[in-house]
Amino acid sequence: MKKHWSRFALIPLLAVSLAALAGCGGSQNAAKEGSSSGTDPITFSFFGADPSPQWSGMKDEIGKEITKRTGVTLNAEFDVSGGGGNDRISLMAASGEYPDLVSAKANISKLVDAGAMIDLTDLINEHAPNLKKLYGPYMDRLKYSNKDQAIYVIPTYAGVGQKSFDATGGFEIQHRVLKELGYPKVKTLQDFENVLKTYAAKHPTIDGKKTIPLTLDADDWRIMITVTNPAFQTTGASDDGEYFIDPKTFEAKLHYKRPEEKEYFRWLNHMYNEGLLDKESFVQKSDQYKSKIASGRVLGLIDQEWGYLEAENALKTSGKADASYAHFPVTLSEEYKDHSFQDAGFMSGYGVGITESCKDPVRAIKFLDYLASDEGQVLVNWGIEGKHYEIKDGKRIIPANILEQKTNNATSFNKTSGMDLYTLISGHYGDGVKDPTGNYYTTKFPEQIIAAYSEPEKESLKAYGVKTWKDLFPSEKEFDVKPWGAAYNLTTDNESNYNVTFKKTTDIIRKRIPEAILAPTSNFNTVYDNMIKELDAAGAVQMEQQYTQLVKDRVELWSGKASK
Repeated sequence: MKKHWSRFALIPLLAVSLAALAGCGGSQNAAKEGSSSGTDPITFSFFGADPSPQWSGMKDEIGKEITKRTGVTLNAEFDVSGGGGNDRISLMAASGEYPDLVSAKANISKLVDAGAMIDLTDLINEHAPNLKKLYGPYMDRLKYSNKDQAIYVIPTYAGVGQKSFDATGGFEIQHRVLKELGYPKVKTLQDFENVLKTYAAKHPTIDGKKTIPLTLDADDWRIMITVTNPAFQTTGASDDGEYFIDPKTFEAKLHYKRPEEKEYFRWLNHMYNEGLLDKESFVQKSDQYKSKIASGRVLGLIDQEWGYLEAENALKTSGKADASYAHFPVTLSEEYKDHSFQDAGFMSGYGVGITESCKDPVRAIKFLDYLASDEGQVLVNWGIEGKHYEIKDGKRIIPANILEQKTNNATSFNKTSGMDLYTLISGHYGDGVKDPTGNYYTTKFPEQIIAAYSEPEKESLKAYGVKTWKDLFPSEKEFDVKPWGAAYNLTTDNESNYNVTFKKTTDIIRKRIPEAILAPTSNFNTVYDNMIKELDAAGAVQMEQQYTQLVKDRVELWSGKASK
């Protein structure tokens, strides 16, 4: 029996139910041979593991235009919990009933093991010239694993040629806080703490409610983003999920075992015992976290912008842009460098695949190929000419009224226009890549980013002597390119004990880290050190050895040296 291999993710997914979805039209035999073509109307069912709250069934302006140009309509269902539909995808695998197209993230392994996913290699070669052009030298990175070199998904979570022009993570502080305190230096944990402590002492309440110096979102998998990942970010390591990868030997170990990271968690313990960390951080839900931010009384965050963007947009819409946030590369001490912009090269992994249930996979791949074309990319990223952008002197320009909507009323604008709703449907170019006309494929490039900043942001940036938040961070030029990409979406063997051990260690970490942070200061060392012993007793050492081999295997696969 053919051995299949599973994708491992560091973001566990919550359950969501999925209604029965419409299938492709046409007879099965004819469609399997690819008889459908052109722009004849056709509906594909689609399941997405991530939420898309502005989705309107392609009734938005861009969606209608996509259907007009391709004939394709997506009958789509998205996860609504922020988790990813574990139960639904498990049900698909058990029942053999699948949507035509699926973006399952880590759960793709369940569908591959069930034989649900089509190998896209020949479809790409024969019917997808734009996808072939897009991925070019990276085709080896689309392969599932060393032992199963089929292509099951079109990577959609990473743009090819991506160059980030701005920082959207790190440690965040409200602009009004920075302004009142004279735009102080914010480089270390101590600096960050001093700012929050000073302002909170001057303003114990905001709009009649108690000021919150710092809050965290530890709701399920979000604990990694706001609680545990910052431990390696502040101590000079790059993002490899739950692991620290030695850049010379490729040896992997749970990053919590690094002594310097223990000191980061000791700082959080200090913040809690000083009354500066929200006491509800480990019991609140994500909605409660965002509600507090939207109230304007949370001075600081440790998060990625996408995790609180909805709340920040609400602040801007309500005229409280000065309560939105600046981004800083905060470290344990000035001896460390934030590695947020270390180049991981093109990262394949999560994406969209075509299932065995699709009656017309040729038409499906052609649809995905259109979205990856120059025309499709401009439509998805910029919108419709004359409505969402104009061309002046050969350059695409966003009119002032549209830019204002995108900046201050993004939620409503995206739902109506369809902006940002179709990026993850197919492969795409990253920020900083130009099309044949000399214009950028995406709207995220320096001039446009700067133009979209709110006035409080512009004031803060000017005060710190930079043009973008990224200018405050160490440049990618200061680091080597990572030959393994990022280790958080590696392929793991379903038939080994790895996944069982990983689940055990994850459960331990998510229980003991909050305990360590909430412990009396005198008990911190005991709780943390016992956690490390507990991890090793659960099999962490063998698990780390297995992961080390996976990292080495990926380096081999991505170098094109793996056996065919």
